[in-house]
Formats: sequence, C-alpha cells, structure tokens
Amino acid sequence: YSGKIISHLEAEGFKVCAMRMARLNRTQARAFYEVHEGRPFFDDLVEFMTSGPVIPTVLEADDAVRRLRDTIGATDPDEADEGTIRKLYAESKGRNAIHASDSDANAGIEINFFFSSYERLHL
Repeated sequence: YSGKIISHLEAEGFKVCAMRMARLNRTQARAFYEVHEGRPFFDDLVEFMTSGPVIPTVLEADDAVRRLRDTIGATDPDEADEGTIRKLYAESKGRNAIHASDSDANAGIEINFFFSSYERLHL
C-alpha cells in the first residue's frame, strides 16, 4: 500500500521532501523504538519492523506533525476515523501501516536516524 499511502498524503497537502527504502536490522529497530522498550508489544514491533523494507519519508506542510497525526488516525485501526490511513490500510494495532513523529523535536531525531547529513542539507 505504500504508493496509495504516499498519494493519500499528497492529496492531503503534504509535500514529499525526501524518501528512501531501507531494511532495518534488529539493532536498528530496537534503537529507533527504544522509547517502547519494556512494553509488552516491543518485541513484536521489532519483529515486524525487521520483516521487510520500510520507507522513511520527510514530509512538509504547515503544522505538519499535528496534521499528519490527524491524517493517519489512531494507532488501533478499529479506533481510527473513517478515511484515515490506518483505517484504510492497517492490518492491526501492531501492523498499523505508518509511523509518524509525535513532536517537531522527535521528527528531527527520526530524520537524523534515517537520512545522512548530506541528505538533510539538501532537504
């Protein structure tokens, strides 16, 4: 569903500034989601995030973090509003189709995780 998700985001007014395909190993996935370490779903999350490619994407829009979180919907697709990305494409709460930063500060950290300083310079 990656193409449909990107199209959905663009239709909502987000500009794609950077995108790449990557495969996370277990160490990388554990580091990226370290804030969730110790929670019951952590091991399943790491397993899922290492099961195939991920597509880190940098999006731009006014009030981007809030708007993106509204656009993707609740973590649990059963609780997500109709028309949101998770309602449309998520398989389950643990396989919920998309990750979004929860703050501007965390967006910066997460961009740094996936994109080199050279790539960030040209965003």
